[in-house]
Amino acid sequence: QVQLVESGGGLVQPGGSLRLSCAASGTIFSINAMGWYRQAPGKQRELVAAITSGGTTNYADFVKDRFIISRDNARNTVYLQMNSLKPEDTAVYYCSADAVEYSSGSYYRQISWGQGTQVTVSS
Repeated sequence: QVQLVESGGGLVQPGGSLRLSCAASGTIFSINAMGWYRQAPGKQRELVAAITSGGTTNYADFVKDRFIISRDNARNTVYLQMNSLKPEDTAVYYCSADAVEYSSGSYYRQISWGQGTQVTVSS
């Protein structure tokens, strides 16, 4: 099974920056896309940004030109650099990975999720 562990959340003032990290571990054969989602209280989970193993990125309109997603394939880690943060960015941020696991002689493709990290933007 693939495990994802996020870090880097916290409290920041409007206009500030944070960098989230998410490391994948387990019997990983390969990881295709990795991404960041967020869920604010009373709202549905939404895509923030995603990146393929080849480095192609996709951003939600509300974070374009403010957030940057990147990944280190050798470390199975994805990052989210968040700049010019706004109060409306306050949410729990979740990491996801579309991975292929190798176990007991077979390959399994699955979508895994991290436990989430709280980001609060407030003065």
